[in-house]
Amino acid sequence: MSDTPTNETSSAPSFGSNFAFMLRGDLALAIGIIAILLFMLVPIPAWLLDMGLSVSVAMSVLILMIVLFIGAPLEFSTFPTVLLIVTALRLGLNVASTRLILSNGHEGGDAAGEVIQAFGGFVIQDNYVVGGIVFAILVIVNFVVITKGSGRIAEVAARFTLDAMPGKQMAIDADMSAGLITEEEAKTRRKNLEQESTFFGAMDGAAKFVRGDAIAGLLITFINVIGGIVIGIMFEELTLGEAAATYTILTIGDGLVSQIPALIVSVSAGLLVTKAGVEGAADIALLEQFKRYPKALGMSSALMLLLAITPGIPFMPFAILSAITGGLAYLSFNQGENILAAEREELARLEGPNAPVAEEPISKALAMDIIRLELGYGLLPLVQGEGTKLTDQVKGLRRQLAEDMGYILPAVRIQDNLQLPANTYTVRIKEIEAGRGEVRPGMLMCMDPGGAAITLPGENTIEPTFQLPAMWIDEQHREEAHFKGYTVVDAATVVTTHITEIVKDNMPDLLSYAETQKLLDELPQEYQKLVADVIPGQVSVGGLQRILQNLVSERVSIRDLPSILEGIAEASGYTKNTSAITEHVRSRLARQLCDTNANQNGQVPLLTLSPEWEQAFGQALVGDGEERQLAMAPSELQNFITAVREKYDEMAQSGQTPVMLCSPLIRPYVRSVIERFRPQTVVMSQNEIHPKAKIKTMGSI
Repeated sequence: MSDTPTNETSSAPSFGSNFAFMLRGDLALAIGIIAILLFMLVPIPAWLLDMGLSVSVAMSVLILMIVLFIGAPLEFSTFPTVLLIVTALRLGLNVASTRLILSNGHEGGDAAGEVIQAFGGFVIQDNYVVGGIVFAILVIVNFVVITKGSGRIAEVAARFTLDAMPGKQMAIDADMSAGLITEEEAKTRRKNLEQESTFFGAMDGAAKFVRGDAIAGLLITFINVIGGIVIGIMFEELTLGEAAATYTILTIGDGLVSQIPALIVSVSAGLLVTKAGVEGAADIALLEQFKRYPKALGMSSALMLLLAITPGIPFMPFAILSAITGGLAYLSFNQGENILAAEREELARLEGPNAPVAEEPISKALAMDIIRLELGYGLLPLVQGEGTKLTDQVKGLRRQLAEDMGYILPAVRIQDNLQLPANTYTVRIKEIEAGRGEVRPGMLMCMDPGGAAITLPGENTIEPTFQLPAMWIDEQHREEAHFKGYTVVDAATVVTTHITEIVKDNMPDLLSYAETQKLLDELPQEYQKLVADVIPGQVSVGGLQRILQNLVSERVSIRDLPSILEGIAEASGYTKNTSAITEHVRSRLARQLCDTNANQNGQVPLLTLSPEWEQAFGQALVGDGEERQLAMAPSELQNFITAVREKYDEMAQSGQTPVMLCSPLIRPYVRSVIERFRPQTVVMSQNEIHPKAKIKTMGSI
């Protein structure tokens, strides 16, 4: 047989692990709540009641100390929960003590435990009249003064905190858009803002616990006195005086041992809610603010000294107070002089001959927002509140533009503008107003795709992006509007759509030299050799910028930047003309252009230019290379504009938006004419029709 020890005992749990398991916070809290409930339901011995009352006093003192030493109210954000627990504990102990007093009160002063006996005997010296007066004063102080005041402060703080949330959130978004804080810091600030609003809202409700606790203590004491006297006379055969003395002293002792912790917790709640605008521990904040006014301390010291030497008034108390306030005034005055001297030295150093000139204010004045959305004060709910926020939609817009156009939109700064009407917004591009509109928060914009009148109750308006007739309707009519086939969008979507169109219209201006370089830098590693071959040998970054601006001006996506660079490399071999290179690049993007302009059937609807107009435009071109331009007679141009407008109006009635097709030579000039009166019209050349694209000719001009 082997002497190797077995592992039979290794699976048995150790005492240490069991003890650690019992000390887990969640189990301890659950056991504590169950114990509070048992105090109300199950008779408990006097020693256990003593322990519970001691815990109640200790908890109230601990809460007061924490409130005094915390730096900000949110550092004790669990205060409403703690307040509910200690209130429930006191009420449970009140029920348990009531049971002991009414059951065993005839046995003597220790019938309900030694703690109640101590408060009933030592504090009020067995005089229930004095005890009743002291108890009544404590209840009045707690109920009328402290609880009422702290409850009012909590209510006002909760209201003002909630009212200030939109402005604070917009300030956070503005700081992040301006680059003053990172996205992580913005998230932290938003989280703190949400916790602050939740905390003060909870404190508003928690104040009702304190007020109810004071009322309950008063009623329980009154019931115990009456019930004790009745029980003592009818069941314990005591005289009226004996019953009143015995049960009243016990009841007053019980009331005091409950009301003193309640008063301490009420003071703690008052200190916490009045600390809303103060940073730092209470003692530091108070002393720091008192020391700022040494003249006030000096005047107070002089007044105390005057009272001390006044005949008939005790000298010593007022003399001591005069000395204390005078000493504080002296120390505060010296400290203030030292601070002023240090500031003068610093100012002299900065104003010295070698002091550097501060250029920061000028540089800040030169900075401008690339894109800025300004909101009237009535539109603040769009950037906060429930549902889809405007800020979230703007983030989605940046991602969508990156996918559709291959261009990363700069951060959109959102700020309020009190000079605007309440429901008005403006979009500014490089500080210049590019668009303006008016929306109704909480309502829906309804539009008929066919342009017919809307048969719903609401407010008639004009859609700000495309200037179409629309109507603002209530949320309750959403289903009916969908049933009638109307297009329904909320206010935030209206603003986002407007921003989208404005950005697309101004994209050539937004595509700066720096943005162009950033697009090149962000290309994958496998395309960096292509970039090195093309830039700057065949075209400079500025030339590439102009080519990309030409493309995005006609809303051509530049996401396929490698193909664009390949097209530039091919065209730069025979021309340096930016317009000619752009036309060649467009032919390289033929598949993309055809796919973008295809209808739901996968066909590209075409409206061709007649041979007469082809010849007219060809003959009107004068000059060569960069100097080539269109020199067509104004009357002939007007005839062309009229013919195009009439044909496209005819197509629009049948729900068609065809692409105008012309020869590659005249395409840029035809587009330059059409974009002035129909900028949304797409003009393509035969070279831009991909061989595998499905086409459908709708007519000819």
